Amino acid sequence: MRAYYEAGYWDHSTLVTAIDHWAEVDPSHPYISDGASTYSYGKFRKRAWNLAAGLIGLGVRPGDRVVVQLPNWNEFFFVYAALARIGAVMVPVVSVYREHEVQFIVENSEAVGLVTAGEFRGFDHAAMGEKIAAAVPGVSFHVTARAGDGDGRVDLGTLLAAEHDTNTLPPVSAADDAHIILYSSGTESRPKGCLHTWNTASFLPKQAVPVLGMTRSDVMFVPSPVAHTLGLTLGVMAPTIAGAQAHLLDIFSPVAALERIDAYKCTGTASPAPFIRMLLDAYDPAVHDVSRLRFWLTAGAAIPASLVGEAQERLSGCRVVSAYGSSEVMMATVCRPEDSIERIASSDGAPVPGVELRIVDFDEQQADPGVDGEIRYRGPGRMLEYWRRPELTAEGQDSAGWWRTGDLGRIDEHGYLRVTGRIKDIIIRGGFNISAREVEEALLLHPSIADVAVVGLPDDAVGERACAVVVARDDTRLTIEDLRHHLADEHKIAMWKVPERIEYVGEFPRTATGKIQKFALRAKYSDRA
Repeated sequence: MRAYYEAGYWDHSTLVTAIDHWAEVDPSHPYISDGASTYSYGKFRKRAWNLAAGLIGLGVRPGDRVVVQLPNWNEFFFVYAALARIGAVMVPVVSVYREHEVQFIVENSEAVGLVTAGEFRGFDHAAMGEKIAAAVPGVSFHVTARAGDGDGRVDLGTLLAAEHDTNTLPPVSAADDAHIILYSSGTESRPKGCLHTWNTASFLPKQAVPVLGMTRSDVMFVPSPVAHTLGLTLGVMAPTIAGAQAHLLDIFSPVAALERIDAYKCTGTASPAPFIRMLLDAYDPAVHDVSRLRFWLTAGAAIPASLVGEAQERLSGCRVVSAYGSSEVMMATVCRPEDSIERIASSDGAPVPGVELRIVDFDEQQADPGVDGEIRYRGPGRMLEYWRRPELTAEGQDSAGWWRTGDLGRIDEHGYLRVTGRIKDIIIRGGFNISAREVEEALLLHPSIADVAVVGLPDDAVGERACAVVVARDDTRLTIEDLRHHLADEHKIAMWKVPERIEYVGEFPRTATGKIQKFALRAKYSDRA
């Protein structure tokens, strides 16, 4: 839209022009590292544009879709940049997806090629990729990283090392051309492809860079999957826009994270909240130096208020900054580092410049400040469409052009948003609404609960009853009476919101970004309801 250009939210720069700029300004400045290799901006550009010519040799053309399933390796940056230089559309896929999900995305996106790892975390991605490439008629090539050559596939290392004719490179694509398709993480249904241009996709990192004060001297620690929205935008796009460095960690462990933050002098990071919890549990100030870390942006999964305070206390030089967004709208709100701990702990931030939010009640009326309703969005980060799903795209917006996020929340009198759950996360018991997140926040304050998910299970008498699925912190097994005392007596939660059933699990089924797959919990326990 012209207004977004006039306001400066969109411009004519792209990923390609950013890489070109920094490679010209200071070619020796470090750009990416993953513990195995390090590349400067100048060296990276030369190899990436050479790879682009190699992919053209495999048949990739502007506008083509290529599915990329790689871990947090330097190779992901190379493939992404090369596809962007061609003007092809990258379709990133998280490494935890297997044949069923990957083949669906390959078919749905009508991809011409597939790029995978070899073996990663004990799984043979190369063999899976070969099977998918053979099964989907439109796939003309399969490239593998760190796997070597094989039947019907091309080794990415060989492709990077070979000299290709860069005279075959087409003109650089525009910022409003199709750039990337992000598939939703599938907490409730089959993934949907969110089609973005560079302008819509980069709206999030372009907002984050000034909010977080990122400069060329920053080193972004990247533990979140770069194939997902959070890792891609904050771990790949933001450092590139700022001309900063990115250090990748492919397999998250809290000890490895602490060691890498120290060794690579990392100054900031972004991840789902569970990563913070794990790191704090392993952190020993006598052993680990995290003094350079000054911000930790968290999104993708709700951060408990208690965790914000603990992180601030133990990581004294680092501020936790919560944000809200999605694959459909990118960044909508963010807390600033200068916001008070109380503000960060009790909200998901205020709308970033250019974004309009409104809260709509169940009667489609504007809700008053402090009243829950669906979050509606209007702004520069909204996707173009659900890929080849016009009916879903049409359903996603209301008559006034506001995007229906499907998330519940409320905006206070100061304009700060608090996300309270998904519309599907509201449990309706006998005509009364129970916010699962409200109950979960209170339960997380119990000393015997390490993590919890509250889900609604079908009930003939009252429609739904709340069930608390608990990961225990110790050997204590709580009763319903214990929950009633903790919630109703100690935290003044209404009695009818108290879960009427408890189940214990060792861990939750989660998406790659840490979101609990509640549909799996509902399916597991509904049969026993």
